[in-house]
Amino acid sequence: MGGAVLGEVGPGLLVLVCAMQGDGEAQAEKLAAKVAKLRIFKDDEGRMNRSVRDIGGAALVVSQFTLSADTRSGNRPGFSAAAAPELGERLYEHFAARLQVEGVPVATGRFGADMQVALINDGPVTIWMDSDG
Repeated sequence: MGGAVLGEVGPGLLVLVCAMQGDGEAQAEKLAAKVAKLRIFKDDEGRMNRSVRDIGGAALVVSQFTLSADTRSGNRPGFSAAAAPELGERLYEHFAARLQVEGVPVATGRFGADMQVALINDGPVTIWMDSDG
């Protein structure tokens, strides 16, 4: 890639996606709908009351299997709870496509690539979500 920019957005969201064993398209679709509607941007009164769609924002969707890290034993994280790479890639792409269906413009990284991701975090607001919640 040699420093090439793969995906870039202005105001909006950086969404780090990790497919876990047992995940499927239904979970990806549920999360995409939730992300599109999540009211985490400030309204005119400074309250978190607007969605990424409300602000005309976009989402940079990046695969991040390391979110599956199990650090309960020893000092080296284990990643065995992550979905197999083939499934992980399919679900990552499905999530990004469904987010677009939900009305959010999407840019992506490259699945499995070693990327440098830059973020200007306004808030900061960082929210962890899974398909159970």
